[in-house]
Amino acid sequence: MGEAGQRRAWNRRWGLGAARRREMAATATSGAGRCRLSKVGAGRRPPPARVRVAVRLRPFVDGTAEASDPPCVRGMDSCSLEIANWRNHQETLKYQFDAFYGERSTQQDIYAGSVQPILRHLLEGQNASVLAYGPTGAGKTHTMLGSPEQPGVIPRALMDLLQLTREEGAEGRPWALSVTMSYLEIYQEKVLDLLDPASGDLVIREDCRGNILIPGLTQKPITSFADFERHFLPASRNRTVGATRLNQRSSRSHAVLLVKVDQRERLAPFRQREGKLYLIDLAGSEDNRRTGNKGLRLKESGAINTSLFVLGKVVDALNQGLPRVPYRDSKLTRLLQDSLGGSAHSILIANIAPERRFYLDTVSALNFAARSKEVINRPFTNESLQLHVLAPVKLSQKELLGPSEVKRARGPEEEELGSPEPIAAPASTSQKLSPLQKLSSMDPAMLERLLNLDRLLGSQGSQGAPLLSTPRRERMVLMKTVEEKDLEIELESLDASEPEARAEDCWELQISPELLAHGRQKILDLLNEGSARDLRSLQRIGPKKAQLIVGWRELHGPFSQVEDLELVEGITGKQMESFLKANILGLAAGQRCGPS
Repeated sequence: MGEAGQRRAWNRRWGLGAARRREMAATATSGAGRCRLSKVGAGRRPPPARVRVAVRLRPFVDGTAEASDPPCVRGMDSCSLEIANWRNHQETLKYQFDAFYGERSTQQDIYAGSVQPILRHLLEGQNASVLAYGPTGAGKTHTMLGSPEQPGVIPRALMDLLQLTREEGAEGRPWALSVTMSYLEIYQEKVLDLLDPASGDLVIREDCRGNILIPGLTQKPITSFADFERHFLPASRNRTVGATRLNQRSSRSHAVLLVKVDQRERLAPFRQREGKLYLIDLAGSEDNRRTGNKGLRLKESGAINTSLFVLGKVVDALNQGLPRVPYRDSKLTRLLQDSLGGSAHSILIANIAPERRFYLDTVSALNFAARSKEVINRPFTNESLQLHVLAPVKLSQKELLGPSEVKRARGPEEEELGSPEPIAAPASTSQKLSPLQKLSSMDPAMLERLLNLDRLLGSQGSQGAPLLSTPRRERMVLMKTVEEKDLEIELESLDASEPEARAEDCWELQISPELLAHGRQKILDLLNEGSARDLRSLQRIGPKKAQLIVGWRELHGPFSQVEDLELVEGITGKQMESFLKANILGLAAGQRCGPS
């Protein structure tokens, strides 16, 4: 091949890659200008936005260790770093990201350089997310939360976001803005509300537009940073933490702070927008040989590593363009469906440690970060028209009836005089409520029309004038069918409530207060003093649950009450009640019969 052919081959190989890099850089840096294009034309596909990746290298935990143990990672410039190659110590592995923050970087550097630019997208009705990733002990929680002297990403982002909403939602501006917050954790594949810990395990749903929802999740309105602190600080103490060999306060769950910005246009056409900000502090991957996890800590570590493994599978599936992305294989990836491959502007902050004993964890985190920066999201503006509630419409009998029915309903004298139709008499307060009145979620105007028609049907009955433009026989059959359906609904509601009442009465009659107290005490003694084999004698307690109870007792001490069992297994109120009934009935039967 001649020199010209080699030049053409070189251009084909590298020229296209450079063009793609320039295009992706222009997409990532264009910001709000490109986002406004997504509003033009409903059929146009939203422009792509690559997941931006920043790497933060924390300093040595022990300052004296740096002299004896040189770091295994070295920053080259503001976007690249190198790490020793464990296969060949003469070589190094080089990585390039959107930003690299060395061990001397401050919290303000990370926030201003990577996080602050995406907040403006929330006011355009778009979603954004910030994820802190890395091994245990690498400084993820410090990056996200920080300390009173060095606040992290979460307090800085909330302070700036609330300031932006106050400025944009001031009087005289076209939009009215409101901000709400929710705080949850994913602990052992359970979604727990940190603002309301008693709510139990929550489910993750998806609506018809592909938005991820969590029904029952607490939402607190906030208007100032003081409001945010009043809700967030007590909720942070509800997050599950524990001590390991590597970290005295290791996060045992993934924490997600969801901040929602709602905007309503003050003038026509009364549009409304919704932007969501996810601030996610992921639990770190753990090597149990170094952390020394046992019992409950070992099970927590297994759940954390499994969810992070599924997270890696999701990233690989997105990069390879596979037809199925395993979002549903983990609660974490299901919740992050919008952040990875979805419609959010995403920032991944990979935290790494400089010590050589963390070398394998650091390489693993860097490889995951390198794969994540290839994921493409497509943010778009979540905008809709605001539904205004219309005033209730007062309908007369003439408006409800057809023209032919009105003519038949009039007498011969009324037809000659042309007297107006009488207004339908309203239903009396003592009249039985119709099933239509249970439709409280219906549009008020439509509900008012249905109720007026229902009252008219009830007042006319089968003896009054014909109401529908149908033959009389079909009309009578229809009215009879409606009455039969009403009767079936009432009977079904009565039949559904009677078994519960009978079951509650049976429970109260069979167990006296003395026997109930005695049974609860025996169960509590067994939980505090029994071995794993003894605990298996209780109903609904298997070998795994018995081991967990023993492990929890060794860590936290004896149970103060039977209800503390919920802390071990996360049993709901109904499950706890059935557990008590089953075991107390068994103990009561043994007490009545005595030894055989």
